[in-house]
Amino acid sequence: MSRKSEAFLSKKEEEEVVEAIRQAERTTSGEIRVHLEPSTGEEDIFERAMHVFHALKMDNTKDENGVLIYVAVEDHNFVIYGDKGINDVVADDFWESTKDLIVSHFKKGHFKDGLVEGILKAGEQLQKYFPWDEDDPNQLSDQISKA
Repeated sequence: MSRKSEAFLSKKEEEEVVEAIRQAERTTSGEIRVHLEPSTGEEDIFERAMHVFHALKMDNTKDENGVLIYVAVEDHNFVIYGDKGINDVVADDFWESTKDLIVSHFKKGHFKDGLVEGILKAGEQLQKYFPWDEDDPNQLSDQISKA
């Protein structure tokens, strides 16, 4: 990982992002992950996000309700990738409006705030369509993954 990627979030900010994931997942069976890497390389960002989604086993959730926020730090680009279960139920403009919310923070250099807001907004939709019950274990790590 390059220094630029490491500087994207401080350790404290990473902890706040992880806490936002835990808060968002507290009331849903859905799973949210954040993945940071320097660049997609030659790959299209959406394709790269899909590969990371599968590599992180996010396609193994019971209700197909995983959401990945994939950030290519040095490319200044990101994608929100939702699995089939969540894509089938959210409003058509949901991902675009969530991306716009994140971008509004990223443009000011407030990367942690953008991620936290996006995570909580995704969590609200996950809670609405995939409410938590006691039989729902946390299926995936809440930690930020990096390449």
